[in-house]
Amino acid sequence: MESNTFLLYGAYGYTGELIARYATQYGLSPILAGRRAAALAPLAAQLGLPYVAIDLDDTPALLAALRQVKVVVNAAGPYNFTAKQMVEACLQTGTHYVDLNGDLDIFEMIRKYDAAAKQADIMLLPGAGFDVVPTDCLALFLKNKLPDAVDLKLAFTIRGSGLSHGTAVNTVQKLGEPGAARLNGHIVSEPVGKKAMWVSFGGKPIFVLSLPWGDVATAGYSTGIPNIRVYTNMPMIAYWLLKVQVLFNWLLRNPIVRSIIKRKIDRGPAGPGDVMRTQATSYMWGQATNANGQTVTARQRTPEAYDLTAYASLLITQKILQGNFTAGYQTPAMAYGENLVMELPRVQREVL
Repeated sequence: MESNTFLLYGAYGYTGELIARYATQYGLSPILAGRRAAALAPLAAQLGLPYVAIDLDDTPALLAALRQVKVVVNAAGPYNFTAKQMVEACLQTGTHYVDLNGDLDIFEMIRKYDAAAKQADIMLLPGAGFDVVPTDCLALFLKNKLPDAVDLKLAFTIRGSGLSHGTAVNTVQKLGEPGAARLNGHIVSEPVGKKAMWVSFGGKPIFVLSLPWGDVATAGYSTGIPNIRVYTNMPMIAYWLLKVQVLFNWLLRNPIVRSIIKRKIDRGPAGPGDVMRTQATSYMWGQATNANGQTVTARQRTPEAYDLTAYASLLITQKILQGNFTAGYQTPAMAYGENLVMELPRVQREVL
């Protein structure tokens, strides 16, 4: 078992391929994995890496592959189809589990395996990408600045990039579903866009509205703050349309409508190109408030979301392979602190 080797499942997806391409920057050598050998073979030949085709329903093959490595990075979404099988297999083989998930339900599902992971002495760390590394670290940074905070607002925007095929498909599967916030320590359903505000990410204020981003789950565990909402930029017209979304949610949830949208996505590019990613930038803003109304506000600037995801997942994998891990369910900031994101290239953070 090589000390720099890990299993990269979903390697031929858009983000998986980025991770495979960037791995040498972190001194790592992935074994490329996924369901289809025909998709793995050309990528493996191009990068000079080994590969193995595994269907997650083939438990013996999955267990055999996991026994060859200390860490698996699951880059194959949507995670409601892949996370449970992979986590349960990792518990059997003693393999650390990392993924790029951003769905509240998946974070909460994986957290239920916390005790089993501690017993197996492995770490389960979902959300090792753009969702939720930069915002999770920002949340803990604010909590440490204001230890008695009871309310946390996080917002983000990405300038100059677009969605990958996988992210777009996962978004389609969520059409018509409710949003979420953490209120009094509990995750509750609420309409997407229930709250809105103007935020300055470092320039002209931008209109943002609330959505069920992963930090609604993870930041609660990272910080203990009982009230959390996450926001992103949307045109103001979207805010008003969301107010009447309940009238057409049934249509958005219709399998035929979702299938039509998915076919359109399938005809598009796999994701933003290299030039677009290089030129794009991601911005975060956060504000913690205590019961007396005292606030601490901070901003953060990072690379484009998919590049950040590749860097962050590789950095975390490198740390685990070096023996730097905490058994059980972890968020990125719980495992590695508020400054994990500062170890990534081109990240800036400031208190306002």
